[in-house]
Amino acid sequence: MKNKATGKSYAKIIWFGEHNVVYGKPAIAIPIYSVDVTATIEKIQNGQEIHCRYFDGPINEMADNLLGVKTLTNHLISLFGAQNIAFDLNIQSKLPAERGMGSSAATAIAIVRAFFDFFEVNLTRSQLLKLANIEEKITHGNPSGLDSATASSNMPIWFVKNEINEQIDFNLPTSSLVIADSGIEGKTSEAVSLVHDNVVDEPETAQPLINELGKIAESAREALATTDDELLGKLMNQSQHDLAELGVSNHTLDTFCQIACDNHALGAKLTGSGLGGCVIALAKNQTDAQQISTALRKAGATQTWIQSFKNYQFSTGEAHDNLVR
Repeated sequence: MKNKATGKSYAKIIWFGEHNVVYGKPAIAIPIYSVDVTATIEKIQNGQEIHCRYFDGPINEMADNLLGVKTLTNHLISLFGAQNIAFDLNIQSKLPAERGMGSSAATAIAIVRAFFDFFEVNLTRSQLLKLANIEEKITHGNPSGLDSATASSNMPIWFVKNEINEQIDFNLPTSSLVIADSGIEGKTSEAVSLVHDNVVDEPETAQPLINELGKIAESAREALATTDDELLGKLMNQSQHDLAELGVSNHTLDTFCQIACDNHALGAKLTGSGLGGCVIALAKNQTDAQQISTALRKAGATQTWIQSFKNYQFSTGEAHDNLVR
């Protein structure tokens, strides 16, 4: 056992496939290294304390709004027989809540990694995702697993609900992604219900859009592997058009996308459930990324992040149960 240990995870962004993933179509999500969560466990003299932006005190006194974190932490304490070990768990998160960036999953991933590091036990990817799901089931009821899979990954995820969860080939060494927070909380349940109602009430209009979004994701996978950032940008613009047609965009998101494209973005779209949350824009280089970021801030974005792809690890399409500690 160590005196001090850490675990880290990342924000997730759905690049392609939000909403259509609910209907069995593929999605592509990526970890955002510049927006991370760090969990630190340190031995103390007495008690078992947790410190985060929502709570500061004994773990057993955490309120119901943090029931997922409390349950996961208690499960890990039991797993390692640590009921009598005094420690302090400190969680530092750069992720804004309710923005479609996977805040709860990233927190769970960081906590699990910190515990395994603290007790110096190797952790496989499948173990990590299974443990993180303890928190996600409480927070989200019936999670798809996409958030945890992405928050724990070092490369993009190709995801089909209940079928496929794999890391994929990726090669964009000079491009960057700009993420802009609209300042409006995402409305996941409302957006999902809206799309569902459209599919049921107007299937002749909505279903073709769902199908097309799935095909866009398939084309994007090929573009990611072949360094075709121009095509990726076009696919992002088409996705935004289709998502707007489904009713999950709004004036602010539409405006941010247009401003990004007016400032040399190859493409831009909302990410996540929509009706708020974030917009993402693809930049060909760092200079364009900075210009896009500045323009979006001037337009009212509360925060922006720039994620360079030059340090992303490339997939070999092989085993995904490697040690991740």
